Amino acid sequence: MYKLSKILAICFLLMIVASPALAQEGKSVATTNSGFSIFLGGAFGAGLVIMGAGAGIGRIGSSAVESMARQPEVAGNIQTAMIISAALIEGATFFGLIVCMTAP
Repeated sequence: MYKLSKILAICFLLMIVASPALAQEGKSVATTNSGFSIFLGGAFGAGLVIMGAGAGIGRIGSSAVESMARQPEVAGNIQTAMIISAALIEGATFFGLIVCMTAP
């Protein structure tokens, strides 16, 4: 129940922030501002991407170490799967960073 209320609160805040930006008419934000808001949005998005990747890789690492402690005989297989999963998360993170930094 707590997670659901947290998700709903985040969605509500995003709707409040997005509605004034979508209601603008005329020139785009990129031509009217000096570009600061674009860089601020990209930096905010990049920070969210990095925090998500860090949380994901941390969760993978902790679960893998716990699994290795419980069954040491399959530690090699678990470590291989952990490295592959971490590499996939890193790839998605780099894609997200590039999108955040290059989107005007």
